[in-house]
Amino acid sequence: MRNTDFLKARFGIEIEMTGVTRNKASKVVAEVLRGSIKRENDYYDTYKVTAQDGRVWKLMYDGSIYTQKKVNGEKVSATKEYSVELVSPILTYKEDIETLQEIVRKLRKAGAFSEKQNCTGIHIHLDGVDHTPRSIRNFINIIYSRNDLLYESLQIERERMRYCKKMDADLVERINKKKPTTMKQIEDIWYEGYGSNRERHYHESRYHFLNLHSFFNGTGTVELRGFNGTMHAGVIRSNIVLALALNHQALTQKSASSKKPQIENPKFAMRTWLNRIGFIGEEFKNCREHLIKHLQGSAAWRFQRAA
Repeated sequence: MRNTDFLKARFGIEIEMTGVTRNKASKVVAEVLRGSIKRENDYYDTYKVTAQDGRVWKLMYDGSIYTQKKVNGEKVSATKEYSVELVSPILTYKEDIETLQEIVRKLRKAGAFSEKQNCTGIHIHLDGVDHTPRSIRNFINIIYSRNDLLYESLQIERERMRYCKKMDADLVERINKKKPTTMKQIEDIWYEGYGSNRERHYHESRYHFLNLHSFFNGTGTVELRGFNGTMHAGVIRSNIVLALALNHQALTQKSASSKKPQIENPKFAMRTWLNRIGFIGEEFKNCREHLIKHLQGSAAWRFQRAA
């Protein structure tokens, strides 16, 4: 029987976009959720959409987004009103994925887009409540050992590298040498070498594929930042499934090695890894295809050799 326990974890998502104003985006979200809108008088010019279930979705300003809009089919520069970051409340896959995808589709239909030139990205926050020092060490090693494969699979754009750097080799070495057994020890290792106050919201350590700053000094979540901006609902779903699967692997494995495997056939390596962490069955066919399509090689390499 197929095990989908990895889908049970709670998560949140931030989707950066332009092409629509925050005002228009909030109306689209409110229409899907049949919710109410309240505009906050804050720095981020936040529009809060309260759904019928009481959960709040936010449309916020993000200064890193290069804003554009379409005029007669051509993209032109736009005011900061067109900087939009959709911030979800706490979600679960089975209960909320269809609603999230519908919101994304409706925003895209309304004119929202999220592309390379806009410096947009997607951030997925994973509930940190069940994590232990062992699982956090696992997470660090899993991401480090698959750094190259993940960046190639996800086609992480050069323009975004400063916002989602690869896992630092020195950090991984310190973690595995010291073998910390408490969260405080891991936290101290994470911030080692940074001069600024670790309690700063925009601390430099956060700009990595795996961000633990949000875990130690933020929302108590483990954040994955290595996803390009997109308004393709299927791609967003694939990214969420990947994040949930990685989180589950970190939580359930007794240990994880930081050693990078030798990979002769990236497409086959990714396919077999995805199967191992839960991407099994017809439900995840599109997710698998999205995550291997940019890789070199053949997904059925071994079978071809054995023929």
